[in-house]
Amino acid sequence: MLKVEHIGIAVKDLNKANELFGQLFNNAHYKIESVESEGVDTSFFKVGDTKIELLEASNEDSAIAKFIEKRGEGIHHIAYEVEDIHAEMKRLSEAGFTLINKEPKKGADNKLVCFLHPKSTNGVLIELCQEITGS
Repeated sequence: MLKVEHIGIAVKDLNKANELFGQLFNNAHYKIESVESEGVDTSFFKVGDTKIELLEASNEDSAIAKFIEKRGEGIHHIAYEVEDIHAEMKRLSEAGFTLINKEPKKGADNKLVCFLHPKSTNGVLIELCQEITGS
């Protein structure tokens, strides 16, 4: 793993959260993106070398809606940048970690992503992400 790529925070209202975190970080979000396959709208802030991703459910069946219903708003996941997501998935699977995704999928911010089940990572949802290059 190369670095913490971003920290994902589940929110009920993206507009209100953008205002709150904009004041907290003293800068505006730089990107809003919908990821329809995940049922989520996202907003990104840059804080130093790390990004903060705010996640709002765009439908009531999404993982974010279920997370907020069960746990409330708050930290949802920590994402790590990897050089080769396929190799990292293979390595972690062989080491006994449970992958939620069998294959990486397109996520927000031009990334291929895969999640590790929190039951295999001491309760923390881990996202692996790799920049999509080329067209």
